[in-house]
Amino acid sequence: MKLLGISGTIIGAKTSIIVNKVLEEAKQAAPEIEVELLDLRNYQISMCDGRDPSIYPDDTKQVIDIVSSADFYVIGTPIFQGSMTGALKNLFDHINPQALRNKVIGFVANGGTYQHFLVVENQLKPIAGYFRAYVAPGYVYAHTDHFNQQNEIEDQDVLTRITSLAKEVVQMQLALKPQRTRLM
Repeated sequence: MKLLGISGTIIGAKTSIIVNKVLEEAKQAAPEIEVELLDLRNYQISMCDGRDPSIYPDDTKQVIDIVSSADFYVIGTPIFQGSMTGALKNLFDHINPQALRNKVIGFVANGGTYQHFLVVENQLKPIAGYFRAYVAPGYVYAHTDHFNQQNEIEDQDVLTRITSLAKEVVQMQLALKPQRTRLM
């Protein structure tokens, strides 16, 4: 059972730090799961234009395969201009809706204003609805102020929410896995 963390940005480190922390907490809650971080900074992904993924000249097909093969997800994005990154939206555009159907997703986001947490509710959760995925009720939003100079999360409330989200996605996955197996 593989939990894939996706850091949906090609710049900065904070999103990857938060996603990775959720993966660590999930692994601690359920040592039997496999965790992997897909950091979009490490891949070249073409803009989605509808062609067969095997035709793209870069990492696009590999990334689609990584995402499609996971059992459940923690997906993170920084918030720019009141929205998710273009890189994450482009990734969503590449993914066949069947690949995420009936899979659990937890969301994390980070930004420079305290109002940007609403992007999770207004943009990310509806996309998960389109994919017919199961969304963890909790999520994590971290403000720039929640990190110290070394980009370590130092806010105890954020750390508590990270632990809670990790437990939620694991519990949901474990509860739904027998049902998903019977239905597929």
